[in-house]
Amino acid sequence: MADLKKLQQKKLWVLDMDGTVYLGDRLFEETLPFLQRIRESGADYLFFTNNASRSKTTYVDRLRGMGIPVEPEQILTSGETTIRFLKTYRPGKPVYLVGTPDLEKAFERAGICLSDEADIVVISFDTTLTYEKVNTACRLIRQGAEFLSTHPDFNCPVEGGFIPDSGAICAMVTASTGKKPRYFGKPYEDVWTCIEDHTGRSREDMVVVGDRLYTDIALGANCGVDSVLVLSGETLLSDLEGSAVQPAYIVKNVGDLLR
Repeated sequence: MADLKKLQQKKLWVLDMDGTVYLGDRLFEETLPFLQRIRESGADYLFFTNNASRSKTTYVDRLRGMGIPVEPEQILTSGETTIRFLKTYRPGKPVYLVGTPDLEKAFERAGICLSDEADIVVISFDTTLTYEKVNTACRLIRQGAEFLSTHPDFNCPVEGGFIPDSGAICAMVTASTGKKPRYFGKPYEDVWTCIEDHTGRSREDMVVVGDRLYTDIALGANCGVDSVLVLSGETLLSDLEGSAVQPAYIVKNVGDLLR
């Protein structure tokens, strides 16, 4: 395993949120001192979460409510990565969105028309999911609609366990339609393109920190960016055995970083 001191040269820390700096409604006690050490090192931090169920405004309020110093420009979500793709490559096309009211508002603010009759279906982590939503998505996809998803996570960590996430909802739609989605968010290239455009930083200056092998750590592995696995969320040390995805660094929690 690489020497943690090498991370002191990094200029941008790309941080996951749930399972990394907090769990559910509980802020990890190591988080605020860690963020202070980032600032003292002359670097900055950016929160990137695959959880698109909340808008950037909601995340700002949530993090500030926990005492975390954060500005809106320090937060990106898989929802924003998806919106960026739609506005760039599918401009003006209506979308059927399976998502929370927060995500619906984010799409509408970005000028994306939401419709029950659309040639594009976007599925996300939807805590307001209904059978009617799933049925409509399946019908449109069977009719030839493009199938997209904000992120591939199967489970969302919460206090005491997990709840089904976007990937699980997509798996249900795939089982019914036989069609698989194009995913955005971690671990896909679109994330780094979005971050580079947003921050002006190069990938060599960045390090990604998170608790999931198949999203956070794979994001670094797929795109040549150093990654740190924290064992405070979903992944157990035993999960690394036989895994094709391996982090550059492993720590118990963010309290072990920049010491």
